Amino acid sequence: MSARRRPYRSDVSDARWALIEPVFTAWRARRTGPGTAARVHDLREIVNAILYVNRTGIPWEYLPHDFPPYKTVYDYYAKWEADGTTEQVHDLLRDKTRRAHGRSIEPTAAVVDAQSVKTSGNVAESTQGIDAGKKIKGRKRHLITDTLGLVLAVIVTAASVHDSTGGKQLMTELAAAHPSVTKVWADGGYQGRVFNHGAALGIWLQVVKRPSPNGFHPLPKRWVIERTFGWLMQHRRLVRDYEALPQRSRAMIHWAMANKMSRELTGESTPTWRIETDNPPTTS
Repeated sequence: MSARRRPYRSDVSDARWALIEPVFTAWRARRTGPGTAARVHDLREIVNAILYVNRTGIPWEYLPHDFPPYKTVYDYYAKWEADGTTEQVHDLLRDKTRRAHGRSIEPTAAVVDAQSVKTSGNVAESTQGIDAGKKIKGRKRHLITDTLGLVLAVIVTAASVHDSTGGKQLMTELAAAHPSVTKVWADGGYQGRVFNHGAALGIWLQVVKRPSPNGFHPLPKRWVIERTFGWLMQHRRLVRDYEALPQRSRAMIHWAMANKMSRELTGESTPTWRIETDNPPTTS
């Protein structure tokens, strides 16, 4: 962080930056050609600016002036999305998080689900649609997570795309990137085509049904991915889909998860009710 400005709550700490700095150092070392000799901007400040947008939900052009120019920040954001750097950072942190939980890097089971969200006025009509079931016009996030809720595969489509269509594509990506996964839990919307497609890939899809159509019920296995959607909603840029391009929406999901995982790895995540104490409070 620049010594000339006060820190923001979304800034990466020294410990969090140390986790991902090698990826960006290597990225910059590979950059050659006109204009790359002069290293004007601190990459840590670029990351801080991206996380500021991700966490607060502001438009890019509303970035505070003590960050690099917003067009420069967005240019890095777009480049890192296009060349796979953002996903590399995300996957690095996911592997470290799995190891921190005593898991092997490659999972063997996963959970699949989708989330429809409204879009902003700048999103082209051609990249959005209407989810008839949830009565939402916008885009749909199709996710597969491991049993810790960490993202293994994600695609962003128009909300009109059926879960089974997105699920088939996710299964294909999952089998290619994580061939160790042999079982996936899902809801009833993934029966039929997704089940058969998964079976052809060597993945058994098991449907977890709701015990009752009324009220809230935490569903076995599936509650993990619902929690992941909750993690995403803590990042205000993801409450709606503000990105002009679906692939940039996907990158914003990766940044949100990178923010969450890096905080957990360095012990900077917010304590929750799950934390146990040796001396529980007594009632009076």
